[in-house]
Amino acid sequence: MATQEEKGRAFRALHQQTSAFIIPNPFDMGTAKLLAYLGFPALATTSAGYAFTMGLPDFRVGRERMLAHVADIAAATDLPVSADLEDGFGDDPGTVAETIRRAAQAAAVGGSIEDASGRADMPIYDIGLAVERIHAAAEAARALPFPFTLTARAENYLNGRPDLADTIKRLQAYQEAGADVLYAPGLTSKDEIAAVLGAVDRPLNVVMGLQGVSLGLGELQDLGVRRVSVGSALSRAALGAFMRAAKEMREHGTFDFAEEAIPYKAISEIFDR
Repeated sequence: MATQEEKGRAFRALHQQTSAFIIPNPFDMGTAKLLAYLGFPALATTSAGYAFTMGLPDFRVGRERMLAHVADIAAATDLPVSADLEDGFGDDPGTVAETIRRAAQAAAVGGSIEDASGRADMPIYDIGLAVERIHAAAEAARALPFPFTLTARAENYLNGRPDLADTIKRLQAYQEAGADVLYAPGLTSKDEIAAVLGAVDRPLNVVMGLQGVSLGLGELQDLGVRRVSVGSALSRAALGAFMRAAKEMREHGTFDFAEEAIPYKAISEIFDR
């Protein structure tokens, strides 16, 4: 088994390649093992995907259960794991720093902090506080005894604020505050992605798997994107297949869905490795 130091260095090196890599988002230990079996180089947790397994909406899991989930994903394979740490589970920069330390204790070698507060009255943190939070996270990450890759997320587009200029301003500020990777989920066009890439000098993560967004890895790589994640898309794809199968049984009394299911023996053999 690789050490946390080795995983941290391997994860950092992925971002320094000239080619882009896909970091898929498992939602439990089984899906983590399947993604490792398929040969992906690293994994990232998804707060929404995990929440759905608990029968909850996103942002309702809480720090303790989320960090336990991160530890489970990290233990499932020998791959580097980056943790979706939502807003750091608190407004205060000190709380964010503690969340980074706790994620490292859970065996993550990276993690993301977003600037969405989860509150209707103030969905996006004031930029001053948002920068303080990323700075605190970066200081906590740098104090760890291994390379921890910090991703800073600008959440305007997912919160009804498709303001490209403000998003770029925030990402530039987070870069200066110490973020290693930048991420603005919800960018929907090549032009928007290119504008962000032209304004920052850190690796950019782009999320695919959103409805209405279909850019391939090659296209994103040509733009200069270094990392591509899929957020909750794998979880929603699995739940979509489940719902279609359940509706078929309930509405038609048929079981044709089983023809597309992975064979029992095949899945058992993968998990027995």
